Amino acid sequence: MPKLNTIYVCKSCGNESLKWTGRCSVCGEWNTMSEISVTPVTRSSIDKDVKPEKLSSIKIEQYQRVPTFSAEFDRVLGGGIVPGSVILLGGEPGIGKSTLLLQIVSSATKHKNKKVLYVSGEESKEQLKMRAERLKINSEGIYLLSETNVDFVIQSLSTMDQKALPELLIIDSIQTMYDETYPSTPGSIVQVRECALKLQQVAKSKDIPIIMIGHITKDGSVAGPKTLEHLVDVVLYLEGERLQNLRLLHDTKNRFGATEEVGVFEMTEKGLSEVKNPSKIFLEEKIESPGSAVTSILSGTRAFLVEIQALISKSPFGYPKRTVSGFDLRRLDLLLAVLERKMKIPLSLYDVYINIVGGMKIEDRATDLAICACLYSAFQNKKIRSNAVLLGEVGLSGEIREVMQLNRRTKEAKALGYDHVIGPMVHYLEKALKIAIEP
Repeated sequence: MPKLNTIYVCKSCGNESLKWTGRCSVCGEWNTMSEISVTPVTRSSIDKDVKPEKLSSIKIEQYQRVPTFSAEFDRVLGGGIVPGSVILLGGEPGIGKSTLLLQIVSSATKHKNKKVLYVSGEESKEQLKMRAERLKINSEGIYLLSETNVDFVIQSLSTMDQKALPELLIIDSIQTMYDETYPSTPGSIVQVRECALKLQQVAKSKDIPIIMIGHITKDGSVAGPKTLEHLVDVVLYLEGERLQNLRLLHDTKNRFGATEEVGVFEMTEKGLSEVKNPSKIFLEEKIESPGSAVTSILSGTRAFLVEIQALISKSPFGYPKRTVSGFDLRRLDLLLAVLERKMKIPLSLYDVYINIVGGMKIEDRATDLAICACLYSAFQNKKIRSNAVLLGEVGLSGEIREVMQLNRRTKEAKALGYDHVIGPMVHYLEKALKIAIEP
């Protein structure tokens, strides 16, 4: 057998080094280098006749996306599941990842002669059967396998009925898989990387789409090496509060469609059901009060309305508190400085709280004006016009800048009865806030 060599791999970024260092030379993190053993590549494995091809001579095979049970899920993927693609689904424990995949599996088996293999490394077959019965899942065409050895999983693909390959493979989860070639525990950097690489090769060579569930870390990113996200074609995150019914599915990487798409679901007794009108859900409990404003955000190819709330109170200490939920804290500090300078509001003496209703996380700069309006409304204790939607990026000089897809945002606002749009056409922050606040 080839001699095992020892290398050191960074847990944060996956950087490899021949010797241990206290700090990773790539990402700069401390105490993240862990020791692993690897087998060197032999000469026989690289003796292969490799011949480059002309780009103009390569023919593109037409592929047909596989639709799922939900238009919201298909929207995030770009129209459905692409054959041979590898999808990584992350999310907190108990958020509904397995429930979502069971519903996808059920929808896939409704097509004629469709078969799905569900591999579970965390739950037994009996547990999955109980969940499927509770969700009233169509079990015809669904095959269960409780296994964590990735080689056995790949081998089982050809042992199903009629020796036919499944049309979809579910791995729940990639952190429970292991390759016995590497002497490390399941969930380690090398195991996650090598198992994902083997599954990726199976997906591409046999045209089997694979959906893998990934555990997440404390900061909300998928656990394991960063190369895991590079190996897959699509990276999805399922988010939401476990004590609330709303669930948000968004993609951070998609080789087959637009990124930053968001699918909105509601958790019910029968599983996840799609929300066809997210704007209505986000605004259905809106109360007209000071410190509340409505804005339109752009998520991929769709625009919908959300409510933003602000609260300010006199700070009892010398250092005021800034608390945000769903918004960038550094961006808030910038807007507070603009408001204090342009509107003469002494916000440095007040605690400031910002909340994006519905659990949304907003990075769209078009919400700047709505944030400023909320703070100004809360300070003046005056309501914002009930039929107004505020749009615009606020500059350091107090100017209101243009935003992307303004027509689409305006159309969504008018469809829900918000016929008064305050935005870049006003040009200046002072004027916009005076128009927005009720007399």
